[in-house]
Amino acid sequence: MTAVKVIDVNVGVFDQNDRIADQVRNRNTDNHTFMVNLMASPGAGKTTTLLRTIERLKEKYSIAVMEADIDAQVDAEKMAEAGVRTIQVHTGGECAMDASMTQQALDEFDTSGIDLLFLENVGNLVCPAEQATGAHVNVEILSVPEGDDKPLKYPLMFQVCQCILINKTDTRKFFPFDDEAVRERIRHLNPEAQIFFVSAKTGEGFDAWIHWLTEQIEKTIAK
Repeated sequence: MTAVKVIDVNVGVFDQNDRIADQVRNRNTDNHTFMVNLMASPGAGKTTTLLRTIERLKEKYSIAVMEADIDAQVDAEKMAEAGVRTIQVHTGGECAMDASMTQQALDEFDTSGIDLLFLENVGNLVCPAEQATGAHVNVEILSVPEGDDKPLKYPLMFQVCQCILINKTDTRKFFPFDDEAVRERIRHLNPEAQIFFVSAKTGEGFDAWIHWLTEQIEKTIAK
């Protein structure tokens, strides 16, 4: 009988990424920089939500943004035009940022003196949920036009996020969307998730979101 070599693999494929993610998180914490990984599908309103959030917090915190895309720099240009310190990160064809990419971006982007750092991840509901980046919190934006069934179709995204923003509430009259159904579906996947119904266009619901985010920042990087 031919001998078969058996190798016991006791380390998960994501363990190395998780170790680097811990390094990124510790590095930012030591520098008193709170990092938010913002995820959503294309068109959900990530950039508009970011701009309104920054407008609300810019007097309190020094803020910067890392814009991640497969290509182009449209969103980074919008941030720069708004006076926000930003860097564009091209992922080289990868559909999401991982911890190593985030670490490399931080090496190129001096965040000393930055209190609040947003990573606007590549737009989709699958890949970004699979890789830790080292952020202190993961935030998902689900827009009303996308439908209330997305937690059923993309459960991992809603499981890994500490906060879900249901955006574009101003479009409810145009799109069928069941607030209670989406809330129940998210709670089933992630009972601890914070859920806020907002409109980045009108500012509806932003008080609660800003209050929650400020609490997370203060308890993590209090100087």
